[in-house]
Order: sequence, then structure tokens, then C-alpha cells
Amino acid sequence: MIDLPIHKGKRKRLVETLILKGITDKKVLNAILNIPRHFFMDSDFQSFAYDDKAFPILSNQTISQPYTVALQTEVLKIKSGDKILEVGTGSGYQTSILIYLKAEVYTIERIFDLHKKSKKILSMLSFQPEKIVWGDGYLGLPEFGPFDKILVTAGASDIPIKLLNQLKIGGKMIIPLGNKTQEMTLIERIEKEKFKKYKYGKFSFVPMLKNKI
Repeated sequence: MIDLPIHKGKRKRLVETLILKGITDKKVLNAILNIPRHFFMDSDFQSFAYDDKAFPILSNQTISQPYTVALQTEVLKIKSGDKILEVGTGSGYQTSILIYLKAEVYTIERIFDLHKKSKKILSMLSFQPEKIVWGDGYLGLPEFGPFDKILVTAGASDIPIKLLNQLKIGGKMIIPLGNKTQEMTLIERIEKEKFKKYKYGKFSFVPMLKNKI
């Protein structure tokens, strides 16, 4: 895998696009600028890697639009040392952004082929999560919780209660909620049984797969 000056130039233009769309977190923009998105994409789509669009990957899944990745990351206000559960490793691109921001990342992927491929790519790039697990995202990883932040990269028809229960008091979860289209929703755990919601507009995600493996 090679990261050429042309790729770096395209990333710079992508960052300019994200700024125009309202992304302001300099650390998030710097991560987008420095991480080679084309490494996480199939060869057929690599020439389009720095378009602000989602593209197909293995198993009828997608690598998220860079704006979506940036927004979810920015809204969570990632800090160095944050313990984060990522539900849906997918290509591994979002995982790499979180690790670049010095978060402690625990990531789970339900589709085995994707899990295997993303694990290999992240290892090659020296982006090592604390844990990278093949498992059911609806169950989360309670044995490693509670978490400061939870980032869900697939659309859920309703809020997964088991994930909420893995949030620390004061913790935040970003999740796309809905069926055909989703409302990007931030859920903050104020107290043990008290939560507050914030909404960030309509998006389109692949569905979060139900049922245990």
C-alpha cells in the first residue's frame, strides 16, 4: 500500500470540503488529513477515496462518507485516553480515526470477513485497538465496560438498551436511529436512569444486524 503526494493533495481538498460543511474540530480534521482512506477501500473504488461519499466494501456494507465519520467523531468530543466502544468496525477507517485521536478503542464487528480484513489493515498501519472482536454489536462488550463514549456505525430501528447500560455516567453514545433513513442521535447518560438526547440531522446507513452470531 502506497500513500502518494496525489493522495495527500486530495485529502487536503477533502478537509476543505468538510470545513465548508461545518466541521470545526481541528483534531478531527487533522486525522482526516493524515489517514489514507484509500487503504481501507477496494481497488475498484480507490480513485474515488477522497470524494465525500460512501462506497461499497465487503458483504454489502459501506465505508461511511467522510463527513459522517467527521461529524460522529466531532459530536462525541473525543479526548486522549477516552475509552470508546465502536459498534461496527466495518472497513476499519473510523477505528483508525479514533485511535489517531489517542482513544482507547474497543471495536466489534458482526460480519466475520469484514472483521478479518479490517483487523489485518489496522495492524499493517499500526493502528491497534485495545480489542477488536467478532461479535454481536447489539450486545456490546460489557466485560470491557463501562465506556466513556460509544459510536455506532450502522442504523438501528431503536436504541439498544444493552449498549446504554455500558455507558458511564456522563458518557455519550452517537447512533443513527430509524429504518429507511436515520436521525443522527447523541444520547448522554446524565444519571443511572436519566438520559438526554440531541439530534444532528438525517443520514442513510446500512442497517445494524440483529440476532446473535
